Amino acid sequence: MSPPSLTADEYEGTVASLRGMCLIEVTYYPLSCGDEGTEVEDWDFGGWHLPTMGVELRAENGARYSAVWGTSFDYHGLEVFQGPMSSQLGLIGGPGGSPEVGVTGHPCWAGLIGVPLVGADIMWSDGDYGLRMPVAVGLRAPCATAWLVAGRPAQWPLDGRFYLGTDDVMVVFAHELADVIGPRLAE
Repeated sequence: MSPPSLTADEYEGTVASLRGMCLIEVTYYPLSCGDEGTEVEDWDFGGWHLPTMGVELRAENGARYSAVWGTSFDYHGLEVFQGPMSSQLGLIGGPGGSPEVGVTGHPCWAGLIGVPLVGADIMWSDGDYGLRMPVAVGLRAPCATAWLVAGRPAQWPLDGRFYLGTDDVMVVFAHELADVIGPRLAE
């Protein structure tokens, strides 16, 4: 296994720096599909979203954060970096690239936009190789919570089961669903 590209201290510091931030913009980076590779794959499933490649958060002060799946700690964890998504994804837009989908105005994000975040907490888990791995980050505002999760549905069509620690990013808004996906998410 290659050495980590992100240390636990760096990761914890980046996530901690989200506390008190006012988010003003959220962009998803789902998979592309279609014959030309330019259509946006479905990502909105009600109480949860599947922006497979990642999520970019932009704060009122101009700071940008990119949440992606990665292998700094084990296979596959949720990693958060300070910087734009273009620093994490090789191809954005165009045929075969991950499309950009602005979701700032989506009702699920309404309670997290324009208000200071009161919490940004990491959910650590034991990875497959015995290393501590971040599988989710909970973002809390006074009236809303969103969990950025490295995970995906167990199968299609959806049957209510999910896997954590996959090469996919999910965003979960419903507390009940967070408890099903990973009981420690909803704590």
